[in-house]
Amino acid sequence: MSFKYLVAKPSLTGRELDYVTDGIQDGWISSQGPHVKMFEKAFADYNGKRHGVACSSGTSALMLALRALRIGPGDEVLVPEFTMVASAWAVTYVGATPVFVDCRDDLNIDTGELERKITPHTKAIMPVHVYGRRCDMDRIMRLAYEYNLRVVEDSAEAHGVPPVGDIACFSLYANKIITAGEGGVCVTDDPRLADQLRHLRSMGFSEKHDFLHRKLAYNCRMTDMQAAVALAQTESLDAFLAERREIERRYDEGLVGVPGLTLMPGRDVLWVYDLLADRRDDLRDFLAAEGIETRPFFRPMSQQPEYFDPAWPSLNATRFSDHGLYLPTYVGLTASDQDYVIGKVRQFCGAA
Repeated sequence: MSFKYLVAKPSLTGRELDYVTDGIQDGWISSQGPHVKMFEKAFADYNGKRHGVACSSGTSALMLALRALRIGPGDEVLVPEFTMVASAWAVTYVGATPVFVDCRDDLNIDTGELERKITPHTKAIMPVHVYGRRCDMDRIMRLAYEYNLRVVEDSAEAHGVPPVGDIACFSLYANKIITAGEGGVCVTDDPRLADQLRHLRSMGFSEKHDFLHRKLAYNCRMTDMQAAVALAQTESLDAFLAERREIERRYDEGLVGVPGLTLMPGRDVLWVYDLLADRRDDLRDFLAAEGIETRPFFRPMSQQPEYFDPAWPSLNATRFSDHGLYLPTYVGLTASDQDYVIGKVRQFCGAA
């Protein structure tokens, strides 16, 4: 189906083409090109961190972070029940066990339940800033201190939320706040962790590059062409966030009080505009027929084939998953575009 209003699309109106052209003209298109280091520094500086390590995806960023922190078989990592499956998969990839924690009404991990899930095997917490809402990081960092745990922040949907964990991992997929098409990046203040992340992402090559690989590592490098795009996007990030705040405001004003809808709590940064609808699937079908693309909420981890657990009780995550959707949210979505989307939602709900 063809949509006039996509649920997400990138804005490439900065210096993306200039930087990519520079790399191609200079012949530096691999992971050794100069834009990789330039992007890593710019993104780390933006986040107030000493080190940035670019990689091939947000999922690989999480996996590398866990490996750098020596998380592996026999270890448990506390992961939200409500998240994209990549969060849990990264834990499985390193041989550890994800232990799922239900969400609060803002969709983020329930810190009260989090403490009850800690066991002697727990080694790390992976908070996810869902849809751009910052988790209760003060409480999470206190728990990490009290129980001697590491914190890997899944910030895939939260560019602009200040990271505070041992390592924060961002996605640069095409639908994210900033993008490289594909890609990811880790930020940390710890130089040893940064060195380990670089070592692991690049097949564990030694400084001598002698083809003696002393540990299992990965090919998770970012190309210079991707980094060139990501660098230009980082330069535009503040402007993107400001425009997205206006998109959030217009949706809030246009949809407040509409029968059959529940607006979600405000966001620290707007990745997607999410809401609950009593007749979610019917609403999505109606909007699709009007040229408006939407997406449903994440499916809970306990419903995923890899982690399916029929004994799980009724969860907040399940309730939200059954009724949640998000609307077109991207830089370049004009006020008149939003008026059309809002109008169609209100028409379906009988509030036009």
